[in-house]
Amino acid sequence: MSETTTTDSTTANAAVPPSAQSKYQVRFDHGTGGVRRIAREADVLVWVDQVTDAAGGAATDGGAPGLLVPRDVLADTPGAVLVAGLADAAAAAAWILAEQERLGRRAFLAIVAAGRADGGFAADDLLAAGAVIDALAELGIDDTSPEAAVACASYTGLRRAVAHLATASVGGREAIAAGIDPVVLRRAATRDAGATARVVRRR
Repeated sequence: MSETTTTDSTTANAAVPPSAQSKYQVRFDHGTGGVRRIAREADVLVWVDQVTDAAGGAATDGGAPGLLVPRDVLADTPGAVLVAGLADAAAAAAWILAEQERLGRRAFLAIVAAGRADGGFAADDLLAAGAVIDALAELGIDDTSPEAAVACASYTGLRRAVAHLATASVGGREAIAAGIDPVVLRRAATRDAGATARVVRRR
């Protein structure tokens, strides 16, 4: 390799901040800021907003998934956009695998947990994002960033309790206080073998 090529490569790498997680195929972050950090160069964004999703019925009765994705998220994302949660994580992963095969190369993925509107920690979103990352790994898409690996481990380590945890989380208790049936929240946090991927926008 010539000195010029080495210099150009070093300059290019320096121009991409570590927060972009660009060396990894599967990336993870939180909120709209996370979308700006990791999704602008991604082929697919998966937006995860577990309790809002469940409370709106989109996870259980075919509601419009696009309503769950903020406009600024769509504006900051040039690639395909999916909505996913605990119930349909496997369906989202299967769609992504098919999209990768269509592209004929590795698809770069941004899995983003919506997080709480007040900026607080959303345990339900972290678990649901981890479920998507775990489902991708089961299909062989496992070049994950450390951030994505941590999210995945949170899900796999608590797999048997996720329905309870999502319902008992701050977001879950707020939804129940607002009148959402806990049964709806638990159902949306339980894996659904018959679920299909919810595609908001194709590439």
